[in-house]
Amino acid sequence: MLRVLSGVDTVIGKIEVVVVSASVMAMAVNSIANVIGRQFFGRSIFFAEELNSFLIIMITFIGASYAARHGRHIRMSALYDQLSDRLRRYLMVVMASLTAAVMFFLAYHAAMYLFSLAGFGRVTPALRVPIHYVYMFVPVGFALTGIQFALTAVRNLYSEQPYVSFNREDSYDEVEVSAEDKAI
Repeated sequence: MLRVLSGVDTVIGKIEVVVVSASVMAMAVNSIANVIGRQFFGRSIFFAEELNSFLIIMITFIGASYAARHGRHIRMSALYDQLSDRLRRYLMVVMASLTAAVMFFLAYHAAMYLFSLAGFGRVTPALRVPIHYVYMFVPVGFALTGIQFALTAVRNLYSEQPYVSFNREDSYDEVEVSAEDKAI
């Protein structure tokens, strides 16, 4: 079962990397081209700000899934860190399951909003793109994030050690302490 889920995680990871990296690159190219146009030709690209807004939405919501996939989400871990590995695993199952449920709930409501928005026929001002196309990454990002947290819960059910994501074991990197700091 973990092998199948690992395959799902790999596919989602590739989608996340492509979407986020392409969005960041497109945002950089768009911004640089806009600056060059404004400085050298006296004209901005009329859709530059709008396109960057689209890209920020994509980066934010697909990036949330990417962060969950790598265990880089915010954690309040004072109590959690005091527990044994077994209890930390159980607590991680509960936390990841609840977070996954919230993400799926938000994905559902974002999708329902998206469908209602599609019925209005609104378009963006500069590019005339249907507004619901722009916001489609919101429910997709929530759903992908929910899947990542669900995978984390499953991983913790089947593992001996606690995991903060499907592929990332819960650990703290040791910080090197210099001789000068030791003397203090």
